[in-house]
Amino acid sequence: MEKRATMHEVAELAGVSQATVSLVLNGVPNARVSKATRRRVQEAAEQLGYRRGKAHPVPADRQRVIGLFIDEVSTTPFAAQFIEGARDEAALQDVTVATFCTGNSPALEKAGLDMLVAQKAIGAIYTTLMTREVIVPQSFSALPLVLLNCYEKRLHHPSAVPGDIVGGYAATEALIKAGHIRIAHLAGEHQTAEAAVDREKGFRQAMAKAGIEVDESLVTLGGYSIRAGRERALALLSRPDRPSAIFCFNDRMAIGCYEAARILGLSIPADLSIVGFDNEDISASMDPPLSTMVLPHDEMARWAVGQLLDGFNDLDADERMQKLKIECEYVERNSIAPPKA
Repeated sequence: MEKRATMHEVAELAGVSQATVSLVLNGVPNARVSKATRRRVQEAAEQLGYRRGKAHPVPADRQRVIGLFIDEVSTTPFAAQFIEGARDEAALQDVTVATFCTGNSPALEKAGLDMLVAQKAIGAIYTTLMTREVIVPQSFSALPLVLLNCYEKRLHHPSAVPGDIVGGYAATEALIKAGHIRIAHLAGEHQTAEAAVDREKGFRQAMAKAGIEVDESLVTLGGYSIRAGRERALALLSRPDRPSAIFCFNDRMAIGCYEAARILGLSIPADLSIVGFDNEDISASMDPPLSTMVLPHDEMARWAVGQLLDGFNDLDADERMQKLKIECEYVERNSIAPPKA
């Protein structure tokens, strides 16, 4: 799927709020925005290639509303990325996104659905913060439905998830291309995070493709936090045969690796190369900035909205009931260098 510029990116470039960008680009009448500000927003949008999407037909008996159901909201930025991506794509068609944070409560889910059904909404998007298999409650059959960041064992609804295996492969490949052979992997929690399993698969596939044998003592399981990254990196980097590079399950563990390296007097990337995953905001501000993988949450949410808006067309059933894996983009920064001779 082609990556589009977001309202957030336009706002950053123009130096205004997302609300101002929305007012200008959606042509809201009587909006109190100066001509100079309008011009900045329009120039930023043009520079970034921000554009309206294709027209989607919505039947006359449907209200221009889509429901976005999220199982939980946490301190990670992921929920905001889903909400913003869905909202931006829907706004291009003058469609509103109503967000319901349900905490997996059947009662809250039903209340939200009842409201949408009463309003004759276009459909609903069922979202989980962690990529996982789900059993969709029967009540969701009342509206057209798309799954976001989750999927069913037997496909009944279209779904979109990140391509974590390919992402893990790309992250590891970046270290291999820099010349590293002794590469450690700080894996996530296999029991609770499907992404951890897939990213490790990608790591192992990249190593196998390069003909590099994985040293199992350099693969450690069961973490996701800064503390876990620091503790496990300290253990690995204190060895006489320490790794020259580390691929971390996420950026938070990479931050822990940075801390461990500083404690031991190691320089990044001269003594140790590190690559993370998730592209959290802090990753670009680290010293040095962290090379990482971007989770395609914005693109996934846009795709989900597009599926619902296209759902009234005569799409082939096999085309509708697909499980789409969207590629994670590699962001090269300054945390990787060739290993010391």
